[in-house]
Amino acid sequence: MLVAAAVCPCPPLLVPEVAAGAAPELDDLRAACADAVGVLAASRPDRLVVVGPAERSGRGAYAEGTPGSFRPFGVALDVRLGRSAADDGTKGAAAEAGPVRALPPSLAVGAWLLRGWSASPVTALAVGEPLEQERCAAAGRQLAAAEGRLALLVMGDGSACRTLKAPGYLDARAEPFDAAVAAALAAADTAALAALDAELAEALKVSGRAPWQVLAGAAQDAALSGELLHETAPYGVGYYVATWT
Repeated sequence: MLVAAAVCPCPPLLVPEVAAGAAPELDDLRAACADAVGVLAASRPDRLVVVGPAERSGRGAYAEGTPGSFRPFGVALDVRLGRSAADDGTKGAAAEAGPVRALPPSLAVGAWLLRGWSASPVTALAVGEPLEQERCAAAGRQLAAAEGRLALLVMGDGSACRTLKAPGYLDARAEPFDAAVAAALAAADTAALAALDAELAEALKVSGRAPWQVLAGAAQDAALSGELLHETAPYGVGYYVATWT
């Protein structure tokens, strides 16, 4: 049963060491993300699943303790998903499996947001950005159907086409798309998230569409209320922080 969810953006720039001199520009965004994670902890979940976008090679499930790194972004900073095997004195699922895939960037950012998390075990699910809506919803329903109190940390960005200097250049469709997403997150509107146009999202370089639709599936019968904690579009990319409880 889904008892709480937090939605956060996943740019590596959210990590101050990666942002370097530009780090203060995202301080308010980081503070909102910390507040959202606090809401998850307060929900007393039995398990937490981080859901984020990934390229083909990174898709799938990740066990607690899986490593991630920001070294590809020029920073000697490593993270682990939840508690590592060393934290609890056991081998853990990841260790027993031998060498494991590293977390994709979106989940590494999620692991960074969860540093110090001790409220529950943590696993992760990376979904492909082109994944069809119904498969996203089915994945969410499967997560929610498992036993225990489930919390989700859902990582993903809005459009990357809000300004001329944005990664995807200026597209007049970007701002209305982002506004619709913000409204859906604020209202915990699962139907609106489920109805997001995948082709339009791809054209606008939206990374959050599939993870948000996993959330919509998981929350379909949960009767949660939403709150939009923060919305911004630095660098021409839409970022949202929201909680559902």
